[in-house]
Amino acid sequence: MQSLQQKAAEWSGVATDDAFAIDETNLFQKLGLQTFISLSTNFYTRVCDDEEEWFRSIFANSKKEAAIQNQYEFFIQRMGGPALYSQRRGHPALIGRHRPFPVTHQAAERWLHHMQQALDTTAEIDDDSKIKMMNFFRFIFCHTVQLHIYRCLFRSYFAFLVIFFRHTAYFLVAGDELKNQNQQVPCKHAAGR
Repeated sequence: MQSLQQKAAEWSGVATDDAFAIDETNLFQKLGLQTFISLSTNFYTRVCDDEEEWFRSIFANSKKEAAIQNQYEFFIQRMGGPALYSQRRGHPALIGRHRPFPVTHQAAERWLHHMQQALDTTAEIDDDSKIKMMNFFRFIFCHTVQLHIYRCLFRSYFAFLVIFFRHTAYFLVAGDELKNQNQQVPCKHAAGR
């Protein structure tokens, strides 16, 4: 059975080593604070102006300024800078924080589309850094989508088991009651009948 990282590499087309090439260079030192702020501002401007209502609705309950700050602080922290995000919000918990959102392949591709455009139009980011960052984003999104799918499958399987055991218990009790009726032993539930 493939690990989630192997599946993410397969689905994203990005090898694990390439996805984590962002760790080979301190991108925060290389690019600076303002570049990350510009990137996140550029990205969320595109998201808020997206022509697809279904995609904009994912972000409807977020204030644009807060979303921009959360993103650039996370990027800075993940790419070699100070732990701004953790100092303000606690552990990033990427999967947990995105649990309420519909993390689908379609949403991931739309997010990645806007991020690619934001990277391409943020002049302060060199081509090598853009490639490293986009490889990381693509891999992580595929990993996140995989976890979301497994979580949904687990919930469905668990719901099935609950229903199965509830019905099994019902039939066992009903069978016992029929058996007891045939033996003229009153069922405890029959007292009020």
